[in-house]
Amino acid sequence: MTRRTRRPGIRLPLTVTAAFAALLGFAAAPAQAATWSSSEPFGSYTTPDGYTLYNNIWGSGAGSQTIRAESASDWDVTADHPGTPGIKSYPNAKKVIGKPISGITSLTSTYDVTVPASGAYNTSYDIWDSDYDHEVMLWVNQTGAVGPIGTEQATVTLGGSTWKVYKGDNGANQVYSFLRTSDSSAGTVDILPVLKWIQEKGWWGDETIGDVQFGYEITSSPGGLDFSTNRFSVSSR
Repeated sequence: MTRRTRRPGIRLPLTVTAAFAALLGFAAAPAQAATWSSSEPFGSYTTPDGYTLYNNIWGSGAGSQTIRAESASDWDVTADHPGTPGIKSYPNAKKVIGKPISGITSLTSTYDVTVPASGAYNTSYDIWDSDYDHEVMLWVNQTGAVGPIGTEQATVTLGGSTWKVYKGDNGANQVYSFLRTSDSSAGTVDILPVLKWIQEKGWWGDETIGDVQFGYEITSSPGGLDFSTNRFSVSSR
């Protein structure tokens, strides 16, 4: 979301007074504030077009984190979490679907992110059924010492990508993790074939799909790291 505006060159009179005045004028120009920002652990904001953004700091031993947003398609996070094991946060934007799989004819999402080269995290979709009994994670990239819950089940090509599939249980719900076999910072995911593949495996029934979330599952980001969502949208019918 950070914007760098290239200013056109301006010719100034070559006097100290004029140059000094120009510098003062530049310094006085206020920085544009985000539409919404929060450093609260569970700060949230609903956009006019029906997306909800969450700061979502929930893990033990977490540090500080601030989310700033213009929209669900234009938001960023600065996170400073210590270099210790365990997930600290999942800042994300979500769209609620509210339809059973059999009632969905199309469910796609587009993303474009800028992520740091250090730290430990994954950039992922987190898709839930309406009862929160089942969780589908789609990891589009990962860095550092992070890994999915459960054991590897298969390698499949679905929704425009090839994934390694893991199945497990976190004690509260079933978790199906699809890890992209090559990292991606931008693309479009056809989500419906993934949901139907899980159904065909007999792992769930005709579940009602609730949240489609997208964000950054951060384990560590010591010193403060920036995660930027340059584009995100969900389309369903």
